[in-house]
Amino acid sequence: MQKVLFPEAANQYIHAAANILKQNASCQPIVEACDMAKACRQLKAGATDAIVAGIDWSSRDVILACRDHLGMQEGFKTFSSLFVADLPDGQRYILSDGATCKNPTAEQLADIVILTHDAAAKILTMPPRVAILSFSTFGSGGKDPSIDKTAATLELLSVRRPDILVDGEMQLDAAVNERIGAKKAAAHGGSPVAGRANVLITPDINSGNILYKSLEQFAQAKIAGPILLGFNSPVSDLSRGSTVEDIVFTTECLLKLIP
Repeated sequence: MQKVLFPEAANQYIHAAANILKQNASCQPIVEACDMAKACRQLKAGATDAIVAGIDWSSRDVILACRDHLGMQEGFKTFSSLFVADLPDGQRYILSDGATCKNPTAEQLADIVILTHDAAAKILTMPPRVAILSFSTFGSGGKDPSIDKTAATLELLSVRRPDILVDGEMQLDAAVNERIGAKKAAAHGGSPVAGRANVLITPDINSGNILYKSLEQFAQAKIAGPILLGFNSPVSDLSRGSTVEDIVFTTECLLKLIP
């Protein structure tokens, strides 16, 4: 059974979530008081398969420890994060990046798309269809640096990972609503993603953070994450407002990313 280390042993929510995970036979939870550096060393040494932390520690504490002790995946210079959003109607979306990369360059955004796509392929039951979100859909917003960045990102992806089904730039409604997506993509010559996206990539951390919290607060979405991407081992950096249910859901999603 997969082992998950919870190093914030003083938190009562962690203990409650660990008990639920153990009862459900989801994983073997290890609740042990230690700092993130020691937790990462244990993960690197194989004493655990993943880490769930961040309910008490800051994102900076968690991320810097992962950077310094786990290292980056080969071929990537960018670390990022994703959220899993389960809506009341049963739809599941993967959202990125609302927690780590503040204003990514085209090169960083390409890394984020690749990392998110590959994680989404393990978390979703359907093949990932990636939309890069914007205030504009296929040039409708005129000239803007964010539109240029998306175009540059897609060009990079066409070389690095032509297998990824990705399109943009597009507004949120064009990404997820089939009628609107078909209408707005018509002038573009159609799109295999518009109206059917299940992976939503935001252009910066502001829009990403607002998107996931809007779904959580207004749409009653069940949210997992942030789950960190780009490091050599699976780690989740919990929101400090996480509930017991959030911790359980995040752990269950993180388990899917363990090699």
